[in-house]
Parts: sequence; C-alpha cells; structure tokens
Amino acid sequence: MAFNKKAGLTTADFEIFGKVQGVHFRKHTQRKAIDLGLKGWVMNTAQGTVIGQLQGPQGAIEDMKLWLQKVGSPKSKIEKADFRNEGPINSCAFRTFEIRR
Repeated sequence: MAFNKKAGLTTADFEIFGKVQGVHFRKHTQRKAIDLGLKGWVMNTAQGTVIGQLQGPQGAIEDMKLWLQKVGSPKSKIEKADFRNEGPINSCAFRTFEIRR
C-alpha cells in the first residue's frame, strides 16, 4: 500500500463507552481535536456512547486517541474506547471538526 510520507495523514473511527453523554463530552472532544489540527466529527448514539471519526496527521491522531481513552471531559467517566478502520489516507474528507446531532 502506497503511503504519502509527506502528508502522513491517517483516519480512525472511534466509539467511547461510559458516562459520556450529558457531560459536555462532544464539546470537549471538538475543542481538543481543533487544538490538535484534526478534522472529522463526533456525535451521541442512542446506545449512550459517543462515536466519531478523526482525520489528520498520525501524531495528532495518536494524541487524540490517548485523550479519548484517558481524559475526556471533566465530568465524564470513560470505561472503554474502541478504535476501528484506522489507516493512511491521501487527504481529509472534512474541512473542520464538527459536532453532529
């Protein structure tokens, strides 16, 4: 698989389990992603989890994954973080990092 070393862009889907709704998790996730220069989205699910997609530089994705697993919003209680569909991409499909409803 050819990988664009210059851009080094990666994508990852995530799902966060625990007390992550009603604790401003999406707002804090958006703020952290923007701080790291990431693109993508985040939203609540009917099952009480938070899902989303990250796109951006590999290092920033790794930082964001750690934040999603260990930090989250101040009032959240993260039980588990699943990451899927990770891999290199040629360009970001999103212009910003948005909260979807």
